[in-house]
Amino acid sequence: MTQSFAKIPAAKIPAAKIPATVITGFLGAGKTTLVRHILANAGGRRIAIIVNEFGSLGVDGNLLKGCGFAACADDDIVELANGCLCCTVADEFLPTMEALLDRPTQPDHIVIETSGLALPKPLLKAFDWPSVRARITVDGVIAVVDGPAVADGRFADDPDLVEQQRTEDAAVDHDNPLAEVFEDQLNAADLVILNKTDLLADGAAALLAAEIAGKLPRAVQVVQAREGRVDATVLLGLNAAAEDDLASRPSHHDSVDGEHEHDDFDSFPVEIAEADAPDTLLAKLKAVALRHDILRIKGFVPVRGKPMRLAVQGVGQRFSHHFDQPWPAGAERVGHLVVIGRSGIDRAAIAADIAG
Repeated sequence: MTQSFAKIPAAKIPAAKIPATVITGFLGAGKTTLVRHILANAGGRRIAIIVNEFGSLGVDGNLLKGCGFAACADDDIVELANGCLCCTVADEFLPTMEALLDRPTQPDHIVIETSGLALPKPLLKAFDWPSVRARITVDGVIAVVDGPAVADGRFADDPDLVEQQRTEDAAVDHDNPLAEVFEDQLNAADLVILNKTDLLADGAAALLAAEIAGKLPRAVQVVQAREGRVDATVLLGLNAAAEDDLASRPSHHDSVDGEHEHDDFDSFPVEIAEADAPDTLLAKLKAVALRHDILRIKGFVPVRGKPMRLAVQGVGQRFSHHFDQPWPAGAERVGHLVVIGRSGIDRAAIAADIAG
């Protein structure tokens, strides 16, 4: 997952929520070129770019790192390549989004480029996560289509390379046929970019655009483009609030009970006394997380004899910690953790185990 900042000349969406745009499409469709086009035409608003790629390719991040734009410095790029977003929502995407939101200077808009195999709908459901929903809204989903590939019935420019990408990553827990992934991408879209139209025969682009529009579950514009050259004011500011409009975005996974569901969860705070040592504390929290099938534990805890507070982050059985800043002068040395799990978790038992 890659993170970069740029400026976009568009009127800010008023509100406490930061708008996010999800860009989806197969490997080679032109998603990264579209992102580079946004960066090249930056100027006005601060934008965070998050790019997800996995397997051994490692191409997209390098392309953005070498973009050469003043607003796209290499140290603003952070890659995460541990699986497609729809399969690693809790482990990778949500912690990354939370870290982005906790930065001293927040972006005005977030653009998320998914991997070619990611199913958009599970990612949209992730925006209902308690720590994200109150602060971010999905401005829109943009599906980038490889015009020549789709015209030839291939969906992706190099299907063999897409399949190689799938087989190289054990974290991918879905094996949908490419046709189904393609349909899921289109069904989730608020805007479809029919790319590489300069490589199509005269008149073919218009016919293909009409064919795609006719298959969409709702009225969505299909914009023809070459090299991702679409005005940023067209791409951003759709105001779709897609996280509240999931029913109109059918997916092949809708009928699979429980698969790729990320919206059935609960969260609550827990007070915790001063810890004797970080290692002892983390061992206890790991045991509690395992016992109660907890998804996330995060917060701050005082450690005996230490003037700094201990920041704790846990995802399943993976925990990290560091001393981040001095404990406030005069403040009671009591820690506060937030526990996040599936709905129905036993709050009282979890709180007792953490305090015990």
